[in-house]
Amino acid sequence: MLKSNKKKFFLIALAWIAVGVLITLAFDDMWERTSTNESCMACHFHEKADNAWKQSKHHSSNNKSGVTTDCAACHLPPKGTMAHFSAKARMGMKDLWSYMTKHKDKINWERKGELEYAQKIVYNESCKKCHTNLFPSELNDDGLKAHLYYEENEEKLGLQCISCHLDAGHFNPNYKHGKMEGLAVVDNAIKYDTAATVKEFKNFTETVPGTSVTINMVAVPGGDFTIGSPKSEPYHKNDEAPQKKISVSPFFMAEVEVTWNQYWAFYNETMSEGRTPPLVVYANNSRPDVDAITGPTPPFGFPDQGWGMGNRPAITMTHYAAETFCQWLSMKTGKKYRLPTEAEWEYAARGGTETPYFFEGSPKKYTNEGFFKKIFGVDTTSINGYIIYLNNSDSKTQEPSKVKANPFGLKNMLGNVMEYCADKYNADAYGKWHDGDKNPICQEGDEYVVRGGYYMDDAANLRCAARSHTQNDAWLKTDPQNPKSIWWYSDIKGIGFRVVCEVPEGVNAR
Repeated sequence: MLKSNKKKFFLIALAWIAVGVLITLAFDDMWERTSTNESCMACHFHEKADNAWKQSKHHSSNNKSGVTTDCAACHLPPKGTMAHFSAKARMGMKDLWSYMTKHKDKINWERKGELEYAQKIVYNESCKKCHTNLFPSELNDDGLKAHLYYEENEEKLGLQCISCHLDAGHFNPNYKHGKMEGLAVVDNAIKYDTAATVKEFKNFTETVPGTSVTINMVAVPGGDFTIGSPKSEPYHKNDEAPQKKISVSPFFMAEVEVTWNQYWAFYNETMSEGRTPPLVVYANNSRPDVDAITGPTPPFGFPDQGWGMGNRPAITMTHYAAETFCQWLSMKTGKKYRLPTEAEWEYAARGGTETPYFFEGSPKKYTNEGFFKKIFGVDTTSINGYIIYLNNSDSKTQEPSKVKANPFGLKNMLGNVMEYCADKYNADAYGKWHDGDKNPICQEGDEYVVRGGYYMDDAANLRCAARSHTQNDAWLKTDPQNPKSIWWYSDIKGIGFRVVCEVPEGVNAR
């Protein structure tokens, strides 16, 4: 009897083992099948993405090795790791949710090709597993320098390979990785001989001598306003308080952010050959007896990101470069051009209004935050006409003609690109000001104030009172130069500026 029970137990155990093996094999087969390109594309297929992958260096038809890199090889951590299992499980649940709640035609595929998103779905350890040699024989001198910099600073920088090689997996004809040489192309069909003459306090068009550049300047009347936001304002932040009643003198402000056409005129006339030491540049540009401005060195890559130049806002220049542009413009025109103070910027952005935006509507109405907003979407009917932001930017800057002006006649004060101010950033700046202060400016801090938000911001961050600041070290992370550039940022795309012109002497601004 005992022998019979042992035999029965053995047969049952063997059966369970067999079932376990079959389940494991079936699970393993399912696991492998769901990692194939065909399985990935069942949910993620998009014609442009598929074609771009087939044109990339990761496809056998475009590389010397004859190897095709599959979707899972880049978009999952290496096989055999716990990270691979957890990432795939997490992605599977996310895909299931998207399948039930979203329509593929409504997905912003352009945005998913941007670096900010790509960094979340491409795994550095997978890149390094395939590319064990960072110094192949075909690497040029700039690449060698960049890879050496990466290898020596990887842990400190926290960089990803995708930061510099965004076009490796999905070919992008507009993506540029390399050093721009020589002059930028500008239209020189017309060249102005003289600057505009300002006799009255009204809008005027500046003409920059020796160039074809014009700048539309808007007369902003002086007045009093309340800077900052009350605690009751949705998405209010502590650095927007305490509110203070501030007085601002009249000034002229550019209708739009400085465009590529305008910035390239400055670049072409002042470009530094080679790496001018920063200390020399600072010294020369601050000397009153020097009649020429030292301008930017050539940037690495093409700073317009392949989106186009012309009237799009110029981007990726440093705060110092923006100040130097103002200095050059002042020298060319005989007027005093500069960056706006933070108080001037918010006063101009509000255009005489006291609401979160200069147009009607609450941040709660326009934000993407919230469970039901993610399912049913956001009403963008009104805000789309005034702001270039996350919901309508196509993940890139846009020309100013896309939006309507605020009550003062200024465009893109909110959205499109963040704008430099003259102030240093201090979270407690307003606490040091007093009601009735005239033209205050904060000169204490390590970073500079930036205002207005940019093309990838949610509406909650684009309120007139919303404040932000430069992040100099983070914005220069992937710059391999030593010393790092004082002209161009390597790791921020949504930064630009607009200019202010002080009212010339003799002009009645009352």
